[in-house]
Amino acid sequence: MNKKNLIERISDKTGKTKTIVSDIVEEMIEIITKELKTGKNVRLVGFGMFEVRDRKGRTGRNPRTGQKIEISKTKTPAFIAGKALKDAVKGR
Repeated sequence: MNKKNLIERISDKTGKTKTIVSDIVEEMIEIITKELKTGKNVRLVGFGMFEVRDRKGRTGRNPRTGQKIEISKTKTPAFIAGKALKDAVKGR
């Protein structure tokens, strides 16, 4: 499923126009992104949590040349599924 499919399904289920649903989905993504950029977690009870994780710097290799390169530390977004979501996927 992609964003377009999600918007269509929500629109069909709620009776709202695709434009309205699209605006809501875009705003939700924007809010989650802004919160993560400031280092905050976004917790959706029953669904899961979006968080920012620190990745340590490390030594890597260029796959073409085999030359060692330093990969600097960075931050990356992560999602942790909540218990209700995990149970639903497991069929409980």
